[in-house]
Amino acid sequence: MKFTNKDVLLFDLDGTLIDSVPDLALSINQMLNALDMTPYPTDTIRSWVGNGAAVLTKRALSGSIDIDPDLDATYVEKALSIFLSFYDKNVCVETTLYPNVKSTLESLHSDGYRLVIVTNKPEQFVRPILKHLGLNDFFEMVVGGDSLPKRKPDPMQLTYVCETLGVSPSSCLMIGDSKNDIFAATAADMQSIGLTYGYNHGEDINSHGASLVLDNFAGIIEALVPITEPTY
Repeated sequence: MKFTNKDVLLFDLDGTLIDSVPDLALSINQMLNALDMTPYPTDTIRSWVGNGAAVLTKRALSGSIDIDPDLDATYVEKALSIFLSFYDKNVCVETTLYPNVKSTLESLHSDGYRLVIVTNKPEQFVRPILKHLGLNDFFEMVVGGDSLPKRKPDPMQLTYVCETLGVSPSSCLMIGDSKNDIFAATAADMQSIGLTYGYNHGEDINSHGASLVLDNFAGIIEALVPITEPTY
C-alpha cells in the first residue's frame, strides 16, 4: 500500500521510536521499593507499558495488567508521584532508539514532511528524551498524555494536531505500535501504520485495523508517495 497526499506524520513515542522499558521498569521498581512492595522483572513490567504513567502505576500496584478496582485513589496518587519523581531522574539512562528510527526520521524531515509526537507519556519527559537521543530538531510539535483532557485511544490529541497545524485528517498519517494508536486514528478519520515490534500487550497489531502494518520502521519511507513541489 502507498499513502498519497500526506503532509503531516504523527508518531507515537514509546514502543514506536524508543524502547523506554528499562528506565520505566527501573523507576517502577524504585517506587515499589519505596512503598515496601515487591519489585517485578523487567519483562513483566514491559507487558504493562503503553497506556500512560497513571495506568502503569496502577498495574504495578495491582501486580497485574488487570487493575485492582479496589485500589485507593489517594494511595495511587502518592505512588504515581513517587514513580514520576524517580522517572525524572532515570528518563534516558538505558532508553534506546529502535533500528532505523533516526535515519528514517532524518530522511522524512529532509523530504519536507511535518513531524509530530503524539504520546500517552507525560509531556514533561518527552523533549528531554528527544534531545538526549538527537531527535528533538525533527519534531515541530509534541502532544503528551497530560497535554489535553483525553488521550489515545480517544482521538482528541490527533484532532488537536490537525486544528493547531491547520491541516485535515486526510493529509495526516498516525504511526504507532499499539491498538491505542490505531483506534485513535480511526476515530479521527486518519489513516495509520501499525508497527509489530512495540508494546501491544501481546496482541497482534494486525487485528486492530491499521491501514498498513510494518515490521521495520524504515518501511515508512517506501510506503509514502513523495511530496512533490507544485508546478506553475
